[in-house]
Amino acid sequence: MSATVLVGSQWGDEGKGKIVDILSEKFDIVARYQGGANAGHTVMIGEKQYILHLIPSGILRENVICVIGNGVVIDPQALLEEIALLESHGISVDGRLFISQNAHLIMPYHKLLDSISELGEQKIGTTGRGIGPCYIDKYARKGIRIVDLLNRAELEKKIRINLKEKNDLLQKIYSHEGLDVEAIVKQYLEFDKAIDKYIKDVPAFLNQALDEGKSVLLEGAQGTFLDVDHGTYPFVTSSNPTSGGACTGTGIPPTRIDSVIGIVKAYTTRVGNGPFPTELTDEEGEKLRQIGAEFGATTGRPRRCGWFDAFLVSYSKMINGITSAAVTKLDVLSNYEKIKVCVGYELNGRRLKTFPTNVEQLNSVTPIYEEVDGWMEDITSCTSYDDLPSKTKDYLDFIAKHSGINISIVSVGPKRKQTFWVDR
Repeated sequence: MSATVLVGSQWGDEGKGKIVDILSEKFDIVARYQGGANAGHTVMIGEKQYILHLIPSGILRENVICVIGNGVVIDPQALLEEIALLESHGISVDGRLFISQNAHLIMPYHKLLDSISELGEQKIGTTGRGIGPCYIDKYARKGIRIVDLLNRAELEKKIRINLKEKNDLLQKIYSHEGLDVEAIVKQYLEFDKAIDKYIKDVPAFLNQALDEGKSVLLEGAQGTFLDVDHGTYPFVTSSNPTSGGACTGTGIPPTRIDSVIGIVKAYTTRVGNGPFPTELTDEEGEKLRQIGAEFGATTGRPRRCGWFDAFLVSYSKMINGITSAAVTKLDVLSNYEKIKVCVGYELNGRRLKTFPTNVEQLNSVTPIYEEVDGWMEDITSCTSYDDLPSKTKDYLDFIAKHSGINISIVSVGPKRKQTFWVDR
């Protein structure tokens, strides 16, 4: 059996949580491969809304096993709060949630440094949850992993070494009081007791599951253009949300992946700073924001909104190897007589052949728009592709053609019944 990867194809917030929830009905295991508690995956079941930050939304299906891979950085407090929230709704995670022993831990000093660094002039627009500083320590080979919790003496030694550097930075550069080693060691040893039953050798578990014929869905956080290697650097996240990150973040080799599903919003949004060629800073942008309820599930920050960018999505298809796509929030465009779609960029009077990831160039491009007819009908009650108005189908065909994607799933609202497969 092969694995499937699900990726955000724009700047994140495409509705991955909802699509994972829909797809997980067909999978045995859902595994998260990167990011941290900066993800905000929102799922509606009936009239109940669930917002998950670390645990894959497949946990809402009682027969699905969920895995947090080694590529994820884990905030102990956020994880325990999420488990408690699920259990308060009668959703047990025991026996259905496993966490890689090699996942790195977000420490108190990571969150503190993240918040302080965002106060300066060079803001990236992070969530301030310590994800970036944790990844910095990971790649500087100073990180604390879950496996380190097993040896108190070694844990204390590592934290003490790290805190000497961090406290110097906090006190001498930021004029902030230092942190206490003993308090942190005690806090994280308590965390170890609470999560011990969830710890797993994730690569061995997932590969064995595939050997046994089980199906695995690999989900990322954020989106392609926040990828640290392929996104709009430096306005990116600190890991690889693209499909390549699924292998390094779980231990599943690329030869076991046979399909990649890209999630695209029917328009485009972005949170935080950085280039955004199709952004609407006028009343049209505010209209999209209000109708689409475009506010961050994690931070509550208003999202920047703009027209669908087919040129951007075509680059995403190439980088991720997208084999099929899910279009979300199509219903938001129901109030437009005319809808614009970006089909390319011009720079200095010349049409670009490839997508520029250089921020200076991307800030200077002029989007090339084509206009299509809107449908001016409420489509939230549609339960199949055939139910959609002809002009809605024309819009889907248009963005599919110019992005080079094959649309297999369409969502017209937040509830499960408002998402359906495209069979044509």
